[in-house]
Amino acid sequence: MSLIDTFRKDMISATKDGNTDKLDILKLALASMINAQKAASEELKDVDFEKILKKEVKKVKDSIVQFSAIGRMELANREKRQLEVLESYLPKEMSSEDVAKIVKRIISAIKPEGSKDMGRVMGVVMKEVAGRADGNIVKEIVLEHLK
Repeated sequence: MSLIDTFRKDMISATKDGNTDKLDILKLALASMINAQKAASEELKDVDFEKILKKEVKKVKDSIVQFSAIGRMELANREKRQLEVLESYLPKEMSSEDVAKIVKRIISAIKPEGSKDMGRVMGVVMKEVAGRADGNIVKEIVLEHLK
């Protein structure tokens, strides 16, 4: 079952359960996926849909920060509940320790000459973690190990 099919099935169950927070975020994410599917020249795979979901997660996280900053805690809490729903469809991200192990292994294999080779190290690491780790976390760990 594809991710879109899973979303549609879960939308039906959220409607039956009366869970409006879940239903609203599923509708939004599904619309983004369908729009991307229509814009693409070829059939999108679940990996592509996961990238779209990550963008939606980022938007929701930004909303949480904005609502918290202006003191609208009821809206921030609603966004947090929606964030939990979206994150349940994404694969679990790697821990910082796991990323650090990969970075150490790659650095020992490449033998970079300081931070000027950061781009080369980042390229190899990002290919290996392939969407399972946040790029900013990877960048921090690579910088830490290149010093």
